[in-house]
Amino acid sequence: MKSLLRLVLYLLASPLFAQFPYPPTSTDARVETYRTIDATELKLWIFGERDPNTQKPAIVFFFGGGWSSGSPAQFERQARHFAARGMIAITADYRVRSRQGVRVVDCVNDAKAALAWVREHAQRLGIDPNKIAASGGSAGGHLAACTGTLDGYGSNERPNALILFNPAATLAPIAGWDAQASGLALSPERLGAPAQALSPAHHIGPHTPPTLILHGTKDTTVPYESVVAFERAMKQAGRPCTLVGYEGAVHGFFNGNPHFATTLAEADRFLVALGWITP
Repeated sequence: MKSLLRLVLYLLASPLFAQFPYPPTSTDARVETYRTIDATELKLWIFGERDPNTQKPAIVFFFGGGWSSGSPAQFERQARHFAARGMIAITADYRVRSRQGVRVVDCVNDAKAALAWVREHAQRLGIDPNKIAASGGSAGGHLAACTGTLDGYGSNERPNALILFNPAATLAPIAGWDAQASGLALSPERLGAPAQALSPAHHIGPHTPPTLILHGTKDTTVPYESVVAFERAMKQAGRPCTLVGYEGAVHGFFNGNPHFATTLAEADRFLVALGWITP
């Protein structure tokens, strides 16, 4: 519990997570509801215009905040970049502890529902259903990774690529990594399931898409060694995975200078290499 409290307090205090308004106030995005739970309408903010002559690749971003807070506005700049690059870019809301009192497993269910909704409505939105990437940072990186690894939780729809910014991708012990000793271990009560059940690194398989991970080597909230373990598990399963370490960078580095531009350029190159966007 102390490790969880430390994680949540850090994320709540960090300006990289706290500076974004909730709900988002952007006027250049279309807003649609993908799921309604009780009185909560979960929305998507959609950037980029439909092209009547061709289907576009898409990317869905999930914000960070320790599964406890945060806003889809965290990834608006990245969404606008990829919309300008010819994609349909989407920022997704999901339930969090501070607003709806949910556990991590509920966040996973929402992320899976968001991806399934995007694929179901791909034709109407002008999206190529075979070119949908899931992305996110920290807890949002965990949720994006869950869509590409975990079975069940409401849907088995998979993204076709993953772009993960300092993701909490390894929540339980695995070869070369001890989550408990690192302080990253979360309680089953907070998770709503055993840690291994919600740990993307433990559910990698032939269904897991090509993955890019962008992570700071001095991250003490989600230690760099945890994503090294994820990369190792991907390669052992024969799945393509690229881990880019940013020397000296700490948690949440990707939305600050100078790393916003460098991580965005790396993500751009990854999508170019997949053939989704032009150089």
